[in-house]
Amino acid sequence: MKLLSFFLAALAGSAMALQGAFNTAAGKVIGDAENTLLVHVIGAAVVAVLLLLGVGRGDFTKYAEIPWYGWLGGVLSAVIIFGVIFAMGHLGVAGATAVIILFQISMAFLIDSFGLFNAERVAFAWTRLLGIALLIAGTRLVTR
Repeated sequence: MKLLSFFLAALAGSAMALQGAFNTAAGKVIGDAENTLLVHVIGAAVVAVLLLLGVGRGDFTKYAEIPWYGWLGGVLSAVIIFGVIFAMGHLGVAGATAVIILFQISMAFLIDSFGLFNAERVAFAWTRLLGIALLIAGTRLVTR
């Protein structure tokens, strides 16, 4: 299961870089905000088809059990897509991705360390903080 998780995370990371580059190209043609909407409409259509094909195993009737912060995923998705399109257009794919990864891991570190949003708490380790410091150095090198 760990190997599959690693593979899927690697696939998702690669897809995010590709998606950012693709969305930036489209955003240059139709506009960043317009492309953010287009990405979400296409994404929603793809997921709707997958659900119709029986891919989902969830239960929409439990929507009232979603914690308040669970409703913010769509908002954050729009922030992410727009931010990626804008940043890659100005920092380049590598520069924007470096900044994105730095802050993604930093926020994940805080969530893990404090067990925020019902996440399983992961014990603090100085080596993790050192890893973030190295990411800061790497981000500076990539964005120069």
